[in-house]
This record gives sequence, C-alpha cells and structure tokens, in this order.
Amino acid sequence: MHIRQNRRHFLAGLSAAGAAGLLGPRGSRAAEPPPETTKIRLASTTGICFAPLDVAKELPHAEGFTDVQYVKAAGGFTTPQMMAKGEVDFGSSFGGTVAYNVDHGLPLVAVSGLHAGCFELFVHGPIRSIGDLKGRRVGIQTFASSEYFFLSIMAKHVGLDPKQDIEWVVPPDGTAKHLFAAGKTDAFLGFPPEPQELRARKIGRVILKTVADKPWSQYFCCMVYGNRDWVNAHPIATKRFLRATFKAAEFCSAEPQTAARQLVDGGFTEHYEYALDSIQELPYQLWREYDAEDTMRFYALWLHEVGIIKSTPQQIIAKGTDWRFLNELKHELKA
Repeated sequence: MHIRQNRRHFLAGLSAAGAAGLLGPRGSRAAEPPPETTKIRLASTTGICFAPLDVAKELPHAEGFTDVQYVKAAGGFTTPQMMAKGEVDFGSSFGGTVAYNVDHGLPLVAVSGLHAGCFELFVHGPIRSIGDLKGRRVGIQTFASSEYFFLSIMAKHVGLDPKQDIEWVVPPDGTAKHLFAAGKTDAFLGFPPEPQELRARKIGRVILKTVADKPWSQYFCCMVYGNRDWVNAHPIATKRFLRATFKAAEFCSAEPQTAARQLVDGGFTEHYEYALDSIQELPYQLWREYDAEDTMRFYALWLHEVGIIKSTPQQIIAKGTDWRFLNELKHELKA
C-alpha cells in the first residue's frame, strides 16, 4: 500500500509539473531499441543533493527499466569501490572524487554533470576566508573524501599548501560534523543535509557557498558516473538512464515540494524542511548549460597541482569520461 501511495504521489507531481514536458517526446524513445538490460543498480546515499537519482523511480521505468535497485555502500567499501567491483552501476559524487578514483585505477566513467554547488564551508572564530585556514584544525571524513579533495583545491587556489598549512582532523568514527559542532575543529565543509542541520542548530557561520561563490559556482559540483564496463556493454540503457536522470532533475526544479516529500517517503532523508531547502537552492537545470568536460579538467588540474593525483587532466578525461550520451540528449531534450 505504501509503495502504491508513493507512486500515486509521484505521478500526481508529474501531472502538476506537466507530465508531457517531463516525459518528453516519445518519438525519440520509440525509435530506440529497448535497453540491453531492464535491471539497474543506483548508489543509495543520504546526500539530498543527489535527489534526481533518488526521487524518480517512475522515470527509469518509463525508459524500460523494470528492476530499479538502490544499493548502499557496505563492508567498509565506498560507492566507487563497490562500483568497481560490479555491485553498483551508477552514482553521483563530487567531480574531484571521480577524478581521484579514476587516477587510482578504478574502472569509472563520468557521463554527465548533475548540478553546481552543494558544499558550504562553516567556520568558528575569526576566520573570514580560505586563506585564514592556515594553521587551523579542519575536520574531514577521511583523506579520500570529497571534503578533503575540495578543501585542498580551495586552499591551493589561494596559495596555501594544504598538506603543510592545514591541520587535518579525521575523527575515528567518521563524523567530522560532530567535531565541528562540539567546537573541536575550526572549519567544516558540509553538503546537504549537513549545512541545513548546522544552520538550524545555529552552529558556526558560513564563509563560502559553492552554489554562489566563484570560481566554484562556475563548474558542476557533482557528476553522474558509472561502471565503465557496464556503460560500454549497455550504451542504450546508459542513454535511457541518463535521460531519466535529466527528466528527474527537471522535476526537482519544477516541483521541489513533491521531490522533497519523495526523498522523505523513500527513506533517503528524515527532514522534509532540509530536503526542500536544498532542492530549491540547487540549479539542477544547468546540466544543459555547463561544460562537463571543463569541470573534470578543472578539478583534475588542481588535484594534480596539489599532488593528490598523478594523472594529468588529459589522462583523466581520456580514461574517465564519456560524453556521447550527454551530447545526444542535449540535442534531443532542447528546452
């Protein structure tokens, strides 16, 4: 009963947003062969910013997928590691994280950008800028986390040596947010729902928002990526999945209230207000306008400059990206 109610709720949202517009012209799909597989496994996370991958199971169904599974990272493995093992087909993460894992030999391929800017930098005390992080304690989940990669790039961008000038603090339980909330670190880079929670609790203050502050706002933040072997073996299914993702992104922009409710009903987050705040702020529609390859080049360049990856941006793009589906769909799904 709960599943049927959620399905009716979702379809009602599609109707309100304009189902014909979201589902797009049927002629292009009718001309395509069916997907090579009707099963697809998506990474399940608690990050609200990944909403288009989480809220719209009906859209993959409309693309011919009858078995849509959400897989949580387990056993100490990260989503990229599980994807490399063939246990997850697609996910979304910070572009620098995708570049890092490609550099470390994981068979991943970025296929599109998802949205710009979801990270916010919270600080305590007199810190006013990235440069003021010199000599400060900064909490991160791990040294292979998106927060560490992004903050290292930001530090290098303003002339700091992130390996020497910042005291990185990795909590034993992986909850860097809790250390910051307790005043045990000076700065914390969070992504939804962490910024919403910290603001609600009136903890710290924000000195940088990647959705608004340049140059970060000029690039995709999170990229959609998949298992390279799966993508190569299932090009039709890949394009159909990506089309469903873009439709879901448009749905999030058109009906943020319904999308936020879907996240809560689907168990992806507990707080409707946090979900709504995030979805309303993030520019999901920019998948049409921003340059996905330029984004990967930008983050790979800075990670290379920092010394976190050995590959050049050209090498990352050559072995870790595939834009053919994105380019086709930009033409097909013109606004």
